[in-house]
Amino acid sequence: MCIKKFAWLLWMDNFQYEDMVNFTDPEGYIDSSDDPPLPEGAFLQCTYTVTVYVGYGVELQVKSVNLSEGEQLSIRGVDEAGALLVLANQTLLVEGQVIRSPTNTLSVFYHSSPEGGVGIFQLHYQIFRLSCALPRRPHFGEVSVKDLHPGGTAHFQCHMGYHLQGDATLTCLNASLPVWSQHEPSCRALCGGVVKNATVGRVLSPSPHPGPNSTLDRSCSWSLEAPNGLRLHLHLERMVLGPTDRLVLWSGLDAGSVVLFDSGHGGPIPFEGVISEGPAVRVQFITDQPNSHNTGFNIRYEAFEKGHCYEPYIQNGNFSTTDPTYGVGTVVQFTCDPGHSLEQGPPVIECINTRDPYWNDTEPLCKALCGGDLSGPSGVILSPNWPEWYGEGEDCSWRIHVDEDKRVLLDVQLLNLSDSDMLTILDGDEVTTRILGQFVGGTSPFKMSSSTPDLTITFHSDPAGLVFGKGEGFIINYMEVSHNDSCPDLPEIQNGWKTTSHVALVRGARITYQCDPGYDLVGSETLTCQVDLSWNMQPPFCEKIMYCTDPGHVEHSTRTLSDPKLLVGTTILYSCIPGYILQGGATLTCYGREPGTPVWTSRLPHCVSEESVSCENPGLPDNGYQILSKRLYLPGDSLTFMCYQGYELIGEMAIKCILGNPSFWSGPLPLCRGKNQICNHALEVAEATADSSFDGGSMALAIFILVLLVSVLLGGAYIYVTRCRYHSNLRLPLMYPHPYSQITVETEFDNPLYETGGVRISQNTSVTT
Repeated sequence: MCIKKFAWLLWMDNFQYEDMVNFTDPEGYIDSSDDPPLPEGAFLQCTYTVTVYVGYGVELQVKSVNLSEGEQLSIRGVDEAGALLVLANQTLLVEGQVIRSPTNTLSVFYHSSPEGGVGIFQLHYQIFRLSCALPRRPHFGEVSVKDLHPGGTAHFQCHMGYHLQGDATLTCLNASLPVWSQHEPSCRALCGGVVKNATVGRVLSPSPHPGPNSTLDRSCSWSLEAPNGLRLHLHLERMVLGPTDRLVLWSGLDAGSVVLFDSGHGGPIPFEGVISEGPAVRVQFITDQPNSHNTGFNIRYEAFEKGHCYEPYIQNGNFSTTDPTYGVGTVVQFTCDPGHSLEQGPPVIECINTRDPYWNDTEPLCKALCGGDLSGPSGVILSPNWPEWYGEGEDCSWRIHVDEDKRVLLDVQLLNLSDSDMLTILDGDEVTTRILGQFVGGTSPFKMSSSTPDLTITFHSDPAGLVFGKGEGFIINYMEVSHNDSCPDLPEIQNGWKTTSHVALVRGARITYQCDPGYDLVGSETLTCQVDLSWNMQPPFCEKIMYCTDPGHVEHSTRTLSDPKLLVGTTILYSCIPGYILQGGATLTCYGREPGTPVWTSRLPHCVSEESVSCENPGLPDNGYQILSKRLYLPGDSLTFMCYQGYELIGEMAIKCILGNPSFWSGPLPLCRGKNQICNHALEVAEATADSSFDGGSMALAIFILVLLVSVLLGGAYIYVTRCRYHSNLRLPLMYPHPYSQITVETEFDNPLYETGGVRISQNTSVTT
């Protein structure tokens, strides 16, 4: 449905023609050729607005555009706050381009050139389902998304030792721009706490507090209580304390418990960890810099039985064991996750000592290294110390080399740096190097490929790190790809054809599919060659159209459909509401054409008010009356006339109201003549003619005509008496008692009544002799 509103405005001695068109259908065309022609010297300003259901957006595709210099054409949307957004303008619009609105409203603004020239453009629009933005993964946590469309959910969880601040599950809410039900939660390490039945977990230095609470958490205490009969092993994964920070571990919860470790006493850090004497451990941390990113600790704990070794642990890695209970003689082998390598320990350890079992060496560390030479077909590059914050003053370089007939494809999944840190991607070897990109701060995921078998990534972080702080880091996957510089060609489709934007199917090239008349495209109309030289979608196909488009509703009517899918053979019956009458066919039928698209058998009818198409009462003939008289008569109604006693009806007894614009009667009013006046009819006609001549103002002429007519009548009477009295086959009308009984009146004529003074003479009567 579209509603047009036109207005003429006098502006600077010229006319400005404003055209505002609103569309609400789920699919349609915006075509400049639909606009009426402009008068000379007029400006044209058009605004086409498409508004669809809440939860859906508008996808606009440029079918054709041909504008002259000075013309303006812009595609506009609105954000969730209602602010206007310019999505594209005439300098960027090309055939095949697709533009999507961020909300359920999109508008097209056009202004003709000052010279008055009007260009041509055609845009196709259709709806698509809007979705919520991909929720951010919280620092030190994960998010899993079931569905981004309204009604979908996102579930958040934190890494071990962190606690979720906010709702664990968010729901995508339906709106003009779908939004999540709450802000994304965060993961924070709390200051202190009590853990009952502790088996496996982590104690972390408290996360920094933003804002006015930044000076809190100066002293934190944790109590860990394992099940009875078990002991706790505490592994110091990370410990970077400030000069005035202090970390103390007690074997027990009482004030007199044995101290397992006290950083204030100096001495080496026990990287192999400490073991409690009983089931409980107390941890206390004191600092005067509670908001520092640079200091802190990570302690992992696990409970184990007497006579067994504790369960080993390796962060950012995994291990295999010969005994899941970790009894004496158990051998454990460690491996690291992609992007990490083993540091500070052996890859294999063994549980020894039957009397008091323990591991013969400490677990190794898996660290994301700062640089290296990479030559495998695929891998991952992580910021130093990932998933922890990278340090200040990092200066790293990763060199990737693949086979000579291959190229390197980078898939940057996460890039979140400080504004003082920089990541640089270089193409080529040490001799021929060119910069593919330099990045500061954060950016969305993207892909990038090299033109040679060699690619280098460098990372530099600010040694001070005080002005802009630190970023989360980066995750970059790499893989070797074919040397080809183009995507594979796609096949033709049956009952359709394809067009390409470039001769060679290079990165960014588009293939657009269209179907023959009578067929619908199923799938994506436009496919794009991606950075990795693959197509972003599967090719579509053409499906025979077996349905008609919805013809729409008729105002002031109801309709009945035989099939809501509007397949071939479907009929739609329209009927007007009381007070309105149908103009046009009441039934539309969908029928198929070969070739071609199914169409309806006729145009939409209209419902017009009964009063607007009715015939008014034509009035009464003299000496007559009407049968069932009323003020208005609907098309098809008949009106019957009768004469009073002593009078005879001359003309049609009944006339009918004929539908038209306006509606009209099928014939004129009949006449009612007295029977004693019939013999003098000719004389009356003459007198009427004479009377009408008086209106001309010439008395002498009137008398002459009257004398002439009397002479003619007398002469005619004399001839009849002397010659024709006994001839039965020649009879003049004056000899009949009812001289009009032989008159026939035609039912249709162009000018039925001829006014002559006060007497009406029918032009379409014929006399039968």
